[in-house]
Amino acid sequence: MMSAPWQLVLVSSIIGAGVGLAYGAMPSLVMGAVPVSETAAANSLNTLMRSIGTSVSSAVAGVTLARMTTTFGSVALPSENAFRVVMAIGSGAALVAYGLAACLPRRSPLAGTPSTAVTGEPSTPADTATDASAGTAAETRP
Repeated sequence: MMSAPWQLVLVSSIIGAGVGLAYGAMPSLVMGAVPVSETAAANSLNTLMRSIGTSVSSAVAGVTLARMTTTFGSVALPSENAFRVVMAIGSGAALVAYGLAACLPRRSPLAGTPSTAVTGEPSTPADTATDASAGTAAETRP
């Protein structure tokens, strides 16, 4: 799949789209797996790990491309196999990340109505009275 430049562009585009989708989805997955009071810390840790991962993966790709070269005249260039190895490493890392994301616990939605989340008590029709003059429902809690 690397015999023509368009194939490299196609594979790189697919990888770029995957990274973009993962970067967009990960904060949502993280926020769904932690208590609401911990979302800021969890998203900060996600951002830190993403930065470390990007740095490490760039270094690994650079070392791989630098070590697996072929000589054209007096110039050493990364070989085709070096690009294959980098893409294989990236594919393996993506599978590991997918496995880890699949293991994230999911927070169950709160039962009841929105007032349950605010007050901790379910609202019932007896708790609500209609204000005839305003035409709105008002809470009548003792």
